[in-house]
Amino acid sequence: MKSFHFLCALCVLCGESVAAAEPAQDALQQFVDGVQNLSARFEQVQTDDKGEVIQKSSGTMRLARPGKFRWSYEKPYEQLMICDGRTIWLYDPDLAQVTVREAKDALAGTPAELLSKGGAIGGQFRIEDAGVADGARVVRLIPKAADSDFKSIELWLRDGTPTRMRFADQLGGTSEVTFGDIRKNAGVDDKQFRFEVPKGVEIIQADSPAP
Repeated sequence: MKSFHFLCALCVLCGESVAAAEPAQDALQQFVDGVQNLSARFEQVQTDDKGEVIQKSSGTMRLARPGKFRWSYEKPYEQLMICDGRTIWLYDPDLAQVTVREAKDALAGTPAELLSKGGAIGGQFRIEDAGVADGARVVRLIPKAADSDFKSIELWLRDGTPTRMRFADQLGGTSEVTFGDIRKNAGVDDKQFRFEVPKGVEIIQADSPAP
């Protein structure tokens, strides 16, 4: 099963340069303030500290503020994470298990909390401007918390919409996600953020985030 915090970080998702004194902050704030819901397809590539690809995956994502998201892996195997703003369900069909967590505790201090709820960006991250690439403003976030799972997070934002994300972990590995078929503020059915436990599936209650 993939790292829970890594999945949370990915579940957030959701060119003219911003003409301002601090373009990185403005681009990020445009996303936080301007995107109420988002849906897209994604492709994800994970590499180790030597740059070797260790896994490729793909699927779909949905995001709706405040605090709702759905991240569905389709390949190489199925896995689903849903949050309704209060509870998170992490469902693994192969294991016939669903892990249930309280969203408030599980997401505290993670990029998912920032990007799915909004909030004081500068309070949790140091924001750096990494320039413009492929028509998108590249924003680098450096967590201020010493115990963060991530060394850095980079967002490619075009017109306030994420097109790509890269996460560097503390062990030297990276995870990169690219988005396609992006639909911003087109509406997402609230049923997408509800989960009914299938018959015969084991329920695991978790009181704290996974390591």
